[in-house]
Amino acid sequence: MHGCGNDYIYIDCRNQTVKNPKESAIRLSNRHIGIGSDGLVLILPSSVADAQMRMFNADGSEGNMCGNAIRCVAKLLDKDKCTIETKSGIKKVVRVDTDMFQVDMGKAKIISDKEICMGNPHYVKFHDDIDSLDIKTLSKGRQDINNEFIQVIDRNHLKMRVWERGSGETLACGTGACAAVVVATIAGYCDKGVDVRVDLLGGRLTINYTDETVYMTGNAIEVFKGEINHENQ
Repeated sequence: MHGCGNDYIYIDCRNQTVKNPKESAIRLSNRHIGIGSDGLVLILPSSVADAQMRMFNADGSEGNMCGNAIRCVAKLLDKDKCTIETKSGIKKVVRVDTDMFQVDMGKAKIISDKEICMGNPHYVKFHDDIDSLDIKTLSKGRQDINNEFIQVIDRNHLKMRVWERGSGETLACGTGACAAVVVATIAGYCDKGVDVRVDLLGGRLTINYTDETVYMTGNAIEVFKGEINHENQ
C-alpha cells in the first residue's frame, strides 16, 4: 500500500508473527531483489487501541511513527473511526472518503524554528527552488533526523521534498509534512487552524495545525496482496 507514493509492505500480525522484522524489512524492501518498498509495517494486536503499528525503514531501523503508513493501517482495519497504537502514542484516525483518512497526529513539539518533533524528529529548511536541489548531499551531517526541503508556493500552500533517515528520498512523508507546516506557520507563511496544502512528489497532503494538535489528511491506496513464504520469516 502507499500514501502519496510513500509505499510500505504491510503484514497482518494479529494472528501470526514475523520472527526477524528488521532483517525482513531489509530483504523485502529491496526494489531489485525483493518486493520493493520504503519499508515494512507490522499490524499487531493492542490492549489499548484497535491495533498496534510497528514501522521499519528499508535499512531495518525502526521508526516511532509514520503518517502515511498509519492511514493505510486504518484502511486495512476497515473502520470509519479507529485508534492505532504507535511508539509515539495512540493516534485517532477517521475515514473521510473511500480512500481518504484524517489522522490526529498530536501536539507538535517545537525544538527550534527549524526542528520539530512529530513522533519523529524533523529538520525543515526553506529554498526558492527545491526541484533542483541535491537533497542527499544537503542532508549529510544530519543523518539521524528527517530532512524536509520546503518551497513556499503561496499562502497556505507549500511544496516539499524529503530525505528520510533509513530510507533516503521518498515520495512523501506525513510527519514531515506536519513539521513543515508548523515551521512555515512560525515563519509567517501559513495560518493556524486552516487547511494547508502540501504538494509532495507522490501527491498532496492537507495539514491543519492548531495549538492543541496537528491534523493530517491524505489517501491510502492498496496496490496488491500476496503471500510470503520464507523459512526465516
